[in-house]
Amino acid sequence: MHDLERRDHTSLDLHTHTSGQPDLVCLSHLRWDFVYQRPQHLLSRCARDRRVFFCEEPIVGEHSPEIVVSPRADGVLVVQPHLPGGLSLAESELMQQALLDELFTTHAIREYVCWYYSPMPLGFTRHLRPVATVYDCMDELSAFAGASPLLREREQELFRRADLVFTGGQSLFEAKRDQHPSVYAFPSSIDAAHFGRARQAMSDAEGPQDQAGIGHPRLGYFGVIDERMDLDLVAGLAEARPDWQIVMIGPVVKIDPATLPRPANIHWLGGKDYKALPAYIAGWDVALMPFARNESTRFISPTKTPEYLAAGRPVVSTSIRDVVRPYGEQGLVSIADSVADFVAATERELQRTRDPQQRACWLLEVDAFLAGNSWDSTWQRMQALIDAATGSRSVSPAQKRHAQSVAQATAL
Repeated sequence: MHDLERRDHTSLDLHTHTSGQPDLVCLSHLRWDFVYQRPQHLLSRCARDRRVFFCEEPIVGEHSPEIVVSPRADGVLVVQPHLPGGLSLAESELMQQALLDELFTTHAIREYVCWYYSPMPLGFTRHLRPVATVYDCMDELSAFAGASPLLREREQELFRRADLVFTGGQSLFEAKRDQHPSVYAFPSSIDAAHFGRARQAMSDAEGPQDQAGIGHPRLGYFGVIDERMDLDLVAGLAEARPDWQIVMIGPVVKIDPATLPRPANIHWLGGKDYKALPAYIAGWDVALMPFARNESTRFISPTKTPEYLAAGRPVVSTSIRDVVRPYGEQGLVSIADSVADFVAATERELQRTRDPQQRACWLLEVDAFLAGNSWDSTWQRMQALIDAATGSRSVSPAQKRHAQSVAQATAL
C-alpha cells in the first residue's frame, strides 16, 4: 500500500475539545464548498458546541494518498481524502479506511456520532464504533443519474446500523418510515433573516452587476442545474413569452452544458455564493422551480421553496409532491406543469405583485406559515433526539420525550 500522508491547513488546536459532547463525523457524497444547503445549515449549528468533521468523497488524481483537514469560518472541519487514480472500489475503500483511521488517531476522535448523507461510505466505516449513528436521508440517491448499484443494498445495511433516521421531506418520510423504527421527518427549514434581506427595496443599479442589465419582468431560479431540471419547460416558457427575462443561477452538473436552451431571454449566470443570493432575488419579479417530473425528483423537498417565500417572491413550481403539500394546497405557491399553465400561473403572480393589497395579504400568510420553521429550531429538535440516543445527561427525560413528540408530530 502507498504511504499515507496528512496535511492540516489550520492553526487551531483540533486535538482536544471541552464541550463534553461527542464529536460528530459526517460521511457525505457532497462537497462542503459546493452549494450551501441542508448539510451546511445543520452541521454549522452542530459545530457550535462540538467538533464536526465533514468527510467528503475522495479527490482522485496523480498523487500519493493523503488526507487534508481544513477549517471553515463556521467551525466545521472539512476532511478531503486524496487518492491516486486507477483504484478498484475495494482498493479505494481500503485506502479510505486507512486514511480515516489516521484522522481518528491524529485528532483523538474517541467518542463520536457518525452522521451519514449516503450509505456508500459504509464500505470503509463498518469497523467504527460510534456512540450513535444518524442517517440524514435528504434525497433518494438511488434514483439519481449515475447512481451506484450498491446504494439500495447499503441503505438497508445502514438502516440496520442507524439509531435515528431523519428525512429531508414528507415524501421521503413516507417511503422510509416502515424500514426503521425511529424515522423522523425534518423538511426544509429557513434562514428567514438572511433571505428576508431580499424584501428591502433595491434598484437594479444597486444589485449584482451581471443581473443589472437584464430587463423586466424578470423570472429567476437558483440551485443546482442537473437532470432534475425540465429544460424543455424553461425553453418553452422563454419562447412563449420573449418579453420575459429568465435568470438561471447555479452550477451545471451531470448534464452537458451544450444542451442548455440559449434564446436571448434566458440568462445563465453560473453559481453564486450563498451570501449573494438575496441581492439577486431582490431583483426578480417571480421565482421559478421548473423541476422535471421523473424518478430523480419523486422525493425531493426543495430547500429553495421556503427561501423564495422568505425573500417575499411569488413562486411558480411544477407539481413536486413536497411543494404541492403543503405550499400549493395552502395557496402559497402556484403549481403548473405544461408551458401554457406555467405561463398563465406566472401572469397571475405578476399581477398579484402589482396589487399592494393582494401582496400584503399574501406576505402575511407566508410569514405566518414560516414562523418557527427555522434551521435553529430544526437542529435543536435533532440535537435532543441525538442526545436521547447517546444517553446524554445534559437532557432531562422530560426534554427527551418532548423532542420526540415534536419531531414525530412533524412527520405526520
